[in-house]
Amino acid sequence: MEYQNLNAEEREAITERLDLVTERIHELAAEPEVCEPFRAYFKGTAAFIVKTEEVLRQVLNDSFCSQSRETLQKINEALYEDILPEHYKESYANPDYALEQLGETHSRLLCFLYTELRTMIVSAFEQRLEEIVVLAELFIEVYNAFEGEELPSYREIQQILYWFKSDYSELFLTERLEDQLNPDHDFAKKILMEADLSDLSYLYKYGGYISDNELKMAEYINQLSEETVQRMADVYSEGLRLYFVQSRKDLSKKKTVNVRFVIGFERMIRKAVENFRAMGLEPVIYRAAPGVRPVGYCGGIPNKQFAYDHRADERRLGVMRTAYEKNKELAAVFAGPACQEVFGGKPFAPVDKESACHLSERQQKLALEYQNDLAQLRNRYINGEETGFTVLCFPTPEVGEKFPEIFREIIRINTLDYKKYQTIQQTIIDTLDQGVKVHVLGRGANHTDITVALHELKDPAKETIFENCVADCNIPVGEVFTSPKLAGTNGVLEVTETFLAGFYYKDLRVVFRDGMVTEYHCSNFDSEEKNLEYLKETIMNRHES
Repeated sequence: MEYQNLNAEEREAITERLDLVTERIHELAAEPEVCEPFRAYFKGTAAFIVKTEEVLRQVLNDSFCSQSRETLQKINEALYEDILPEHYKESYANPDYALEQLGETHSRLLCFLYTELRTMIVSAFEQRLEEIVVLAELFIEVYNAFEGEELPSYREIQQILYWFKSDYSELFLTERLEDQLNPDHDFAKKILMEADLSDLSYLYKYGGYISDNELKMAEYINQLSEETVQRMADVYSEGLRLYFVQSRKDLSKKKTVNVRFVIGFERMIRKAVENFRAMGLEPVIYRAAPGVRPVGYCGGIPNKQFAYDHRADERRLGVMRTAYEKNKELAAVFAGPACQEVFGGKPFAPVDKESACHLSERQQKLALEYQNDLAQLRNRYINGEETGFTVLCFPTPEVGEKFPEIFREIIRINTLDYKKYQTIQQTIIDTLDQGVKVHVLGRGANHTDITVALHELKDPAKETIFENCVADCNIPVGEVFTSPKLAGTNGVLEVTETFLAGFYYKDLRVVFRDGMVTEYHCSNFDSEEKNLEYLKETIMNRHES
């Protein structure tokens, strides 16, 4: 819970704990009393916590935002410099460096601990003092284990981390779920709706990493005409309403919408919020969790390799069931997400590190069961049959020197008369509905050769196989698609280069038999074993087929 929402007694108690724990950490930052190579780790990590605490104090006394944009930019860079690509080789968040410096026994756990502590940055901006305090106390507990004459065992440190996660999972996960459902959790919404968007200092209030890309994006959006920005916002928000209309779902029963956006687009998103409110929907805006493809509002990703290295650090389920039950009334009135995304960023092909945390075969099975159970749990409280979505994607300045022209063209495409294209695409559908299969052949370096079986129509006059998807909720205009009949769908699908969910794939090849995957391959790594593992994790989601 945010500090300002605590009562006087709770504030006094948490402030006292904060003072005690940070006093100890200041001592460790000066001179930790442990042997090398762990002295450098604890000294550097304590210094990071001190740096974060200084920002927290500025946020609490309202002095943070009074500083110049240049100063705020330096603070932002200082908080994230450790994991930026140019410094990551010598960061304790890097599993390879941690292994090199700290040894096989302790490196994974201390690397994990340091990564956990980095979440204190956003907790400081959101004034979540209890989260900061318990993480700082965890750091001291681990440090104390290294103060003895003998080094602690792997099991001893693992148990400290395990019980921390067990004891505080309710605090962290419940807060995150409420962030996703409760419109009163309005940290980001206040910035979005109240900031002076002409002064780009507001970007640093979020607490996330702000790169040149976000600054350029905000500057560009600020230069657009009022009419253009309003058109963008209208398309973005109207998509959700149209989804409900065309799906024959009742939007009047809903009260909230999750607004997801990329930092820098505030001028457009602010108008979209006003549109949603006119529909009777109050926006819920929550910070995206770290990852290669974040879900929620987000700024720059400081280092995608960092996110990939820590993809297997943890999973929880039990607490989520309790959290959903506690928030079931909010879940019932949730309309769905309105997603504003970007494209054109720099390609990312991850490096798979042996030193990073990996799930064992048993853990992989448990993780798959967790994902399935979590999806069913979520659908129990947020029924997918009663929610909608809309997606709108814009280019980022990273797309290149033709960014302004591409951006203008995207706006033009997004504001086409979708009903005109609906008619054109219906002609395509009327033709395809007469078929029983589609044979797709690649050309040149692409050796795709696949036959897709189509479902039979019992009443062609009233039924169709294909979806006529235009610029209503799925933007931009122009999709005709179907779900194939599995039996009879056979062959090879190849793509020489592609991006899926933020990951890059080279020479992707998937073989199907009766609609099921029987083989898969890519050329991202020199080792075929690593290629198969990469595809199994990122595309197959660890399913066998």
